[in-house]
Amino acid sequence: MKITPYEPQYAQDFYDLNVEWLETFFYVEDFDREVLSNPEKYILNPGGYIFFAIENNTVLGTVALLKKEENAFELTKMAVLPNQRGRKIGQKLMQYCIDFAKENNFKKLFLYSNTKLENAIYIYRKFGFIEVEQELNVPYERSDIKMVFPL
Repeated sequence: MKITPYEPQYAQDFYDLNVEWLETFFYVEDFDREVLSNPEKYILNPGGYIFFAIENNTVLGTVALLKKEENAFELTKMAVLPNQRGRKIGQKLMQYCIDFAKENNFKKLFLYSNTKLENAIYIYRKFGFIEVEQELNVPYERSDIKMVFPL
């Protein structure tokens, strides 16, 4: 398995993986659909990044780093193929993003999640993310927890 940056040929994989994950655990919000349909416009062009875990020319998982302000990025849009879950692909993508943030001198790396996703919250904590107070104006209705990684 290798982790590679976004290429236009993976745009549909980015959309499909994330929509499947959202439909499995929550529902697709209008904000999600807009961002997922236009990753260049909403993530890449403003200075963000998208990465893919690929094995044998198959996209297994994806993650994005959404630029929120100078050197501050939201870890978001992480999803793994249903039949590949349990292989720690999400953890590899997360570690890649943490390493990428350190190498590129990010000042802030954070994420929004939902406490119903107990395994995900456990993994975020295991990797060093710390819960902080969530602001009132969060971009996702489903979010009830915000975590930051100490860089």
